[in-house]
Amino acid sequence: MSLDAVQPDPFVHDRLIEAVALHRDREAFAELFSYFAPRLKAWLIKSGATPGAAEDFAQDAMLTVWRKADLFDARKARAATWIFTIARNRRLDMLRRDARPLPVPEIELAEQTVERPDDIVALSQDAARVRDALSQLKPDQVEVLRLAFFMDSPHSEIARQLDLPLGTVKSRIRNAMIKLRLILEPSEEAAR
Repeated sequence: MSLDAVQPDPFVHDRLIEAVALHRDREAFAELFSYFAPRLKAWLIKSGATPGAAEDFAQDAMLTVWRKADLFDARKARAATWIFTIARNRRLDMLRRDARPLPVPEIELAEQTVERPDDIVALSQDAARVRDALSQLKPDQVEVLRLAFFMDSPHSEIARQLDLPLGTVKSRIRNAMIKLRLILEPSEEAAR
C-alpha cells in the first residue's frame, strides 16, 4: 500500500472550488458543502453562535462560495482558509448589521474657568505651608500619611506594609493629623 493511498490529496478542495468557478460544477459544490458546512457550523458554535444561527451562517458562507468561487486564488490561500474567512466575515457583517447603537450619555459641559494668578500663588503658598508642616512631624507619622493620603492605601494595607498593628497605624494617622492641624491652623490668640 503506498503512502498516497493513505494520505488524502491536500489540494482536493482547491480543485473543487476551481471546478465550481470554471464550470459551475454542482457535484464539486456538493462535495465542498458536505465537507465544510458541518465544520463551519461547529466552528461558529464554538465562536458563540447559537446552533440555529451557526447553521444559517454556514449555509450563507457556502452560498457565497458558490457565487464567488471565481474570486478564489489557490496561490494566496488554501480552500479551507478562504471558506472559513468568508464565514467569519459574513458573521461579523450580520453582527454589525444587527447591532443597535449604544445610548449616548447626556454630558453637561462644565464651564471652564481660567485660574487667576492670585489663586495660583495662593495654592503654591498653601503647598509650601503643608510641606513645612510635614517636615515638623516625626518620620513614622509622615510615612503613614504618605501611604494613606498620597498613595491612597487602605489602613490595613499600610499595617501590612509597615508590619505594624492596625491600631498603631490608625493612632499614628490621627496624631499626625492633629499635629498638622495645630501647625496649619494656629489658635486665634496667636493670630492676634
